[in-house]
Amino acid sequence: MDKDVALVPAERIERSILLIRGHKVMLDSDLAELFGVTTKRLNEQVRRNLSRFPEDFMFQLTESETDLLRSQFATSKKGRGGRRYQPYAFTEQGVAMLSSVLNSERAIKVNIEIMRAFVRLRRMLASHADLARKLEALEKKYDAQFKVVFEAIRELMKPPETKRRPIGFVVEEPHVPYKSSKGSKRKRRR
Repeated sequence: MDKDVALVPAERIERSILLIRGHKVMLDSDLAELFGVTTKRLNEQVRRNLSRFPEDFMFQLTESETDLLRSQFATSKKGRGGRRYQPYAFTEQGVAMLSSVLNSERAIKVNIEIMRAFVRLRRMLASHADLARKLEALEKKYDAQFKVVFEAIRELMKPPETKRRPIGFVVEEPHVPYKSSKGSKRKRRR
């Protein structure tokens, strides 16, 4: 396979990698879509070969984890045409094992792309940690003259904060002192 022409875009694979229970995983539905099979077929093959998938290769999400994912991705509710069971999450090793279970040419090619995505993700995390260590070493080395620069760099390294606007229409009026209506009526009569 030519390196320039990927079967699945790398961005698509990277968006599918989630952090659950401290592990980088991919869900069975995302993997099925990438491999070009139905989620049902993928899970059938996994059930037929359960001995190849120990807990550190694959685990089933709890109901609360599934509800959290459902709220994040706005998927259908249970009993309304959506999934009726908890999805499986596959670690990097579990994904590697899937290509041998599915045993198709596309599964092998997509698996190679997924492995490359996991490697890229590991490199990015390592370089980010390395950058933070180097910045801390420089900070210790130089005194307060660069403190402002280091603080600015740290702010740039933070993920952006999303600011939510309040829902509804808000009217801000200046405080207007109102006069008593009793006194004003008496003045008009005179």
